[in-house]
Amino acid sequence: MLMRTDPFRELDRMTQQAFGAVGTLARPSVMPIDAWREEDTFVVELDLPGVDPGSIDLDVERNVLTIKAERPGADEDKELIAAERPRGVFSRQLILGDTLDTDHIRADYDHGVLRLRVPVADRAKPRKIEINSSHAERQSISA
Repeated sequence: MLMRTDPFRELDRMTQQAFGAVGTLARPSVMPIDAWREEDTFVVELDLPGVDPGSIDLDVERNVLTIKAERPGADEDKELIAAERPRGVFSRQLILGDTLDTDHIRADYDHGVLRLRVPVADRAKPRKIEINSSHAERQSISA
């Protein structure tokens, strides 16, 4: 199971309503995600256009996956006519359920999209349990 948490979401929502902004200066909202399950793997895609792959940092502590990325600021020697693209450090946390194998997360970055593949842990997959009996032949029961 994949769960998402963002302790500052409510504060951002109130700030957006009050000031009509798409994010706060300290925490711009620029890391949208899609997540789905493909058989025994959860897939998460995050849009990070214009981000250098070397600036992306992924950390797992217990079952919390933290994604941080940085889009550098514009050159200060240029006179900006418009500045709508958020800059700075962006962060997102995903709470991964106990049924996922956080030791084998795979990450790929291509065309501005970070794709994470998180396999389901072997202990969470269905398996057969053998029953031993001295009066009958061995049987298997699906668990």
